[in-house]
Amino acid sequence: MAKITNISQPADIERRSLAIIDSEVPEPRPFKGIQWNVVRRMIHTSADFELLSLTRFHPDAVSAGVKALSRGCTVVTDTKMAKAGITSRRIDFLCCRVTCFIDDPAVIKKAAQDGITRSAAAVDLALSSGQADIFVVGNAPTALLTLLSRIENDPAIRPALIIGMPVGFVNAAESKELLMEQENVPYITIKGRKGGSALAASVVNALAETAMAQNRK
Repeated sequence: MAKITNISQPADIERRSLAIIDSEVPEPRPFKGIQWNVVRRMIHTSADFELLSLTRFHPDAVSAGVKALSRGCTVVTDTKMAKAGITSRRIDFLCCRVTCFIDDPAVIKKAAQDGITRSAAAVDLALSSGQADIFVVGNAPTALLTLLSRIENDPAIRPALIIGMPVGFVNAAESKELLMEQENVPYITIKGRKGGSALAASVVNALAETAMAQNRK
């Protein structure tokens, strides 16, 4: 018979979950410091320990992400699900803003006129708005591919961080390979097909926790 742990409070469940992850991934770990906090949060979200071998960090990703969040940046997500997964408690404390353009009428119109996905059209609207410090792509490879194309062709487009984790079978792995090949913008990504909005949001939450801790000092 399964043994049920007698914990009911959300904060206690979270602490216990993170402690279990720490115990199941003993030192020396493949990631250290804030990178470990990020990957641990991803594992907490997915219960997928394979992320230990699949997660990739640009060398400047953590510092760039924490710095942007600490100054009160705008986070743009490709889906409403990713936006919902980024907790307001952290974002409000840091005076940041999270937005998603997927349902904007201009995006819907452009996607229909140009025969592209709304996710791709939303990237262009986010860039034209000038309100895109951190891009969070957890679902749509077309969003990540569009963003990378714009970055390649316009030196003025330099977001602080790309959290690129589209999931699926068509161009998901390929778009993330292109993300890792470019050197212009820091990134955090997952090699291969795995990803998703929940994982991408969890990365923002982990970085925001670090930014909050630093701001309290």
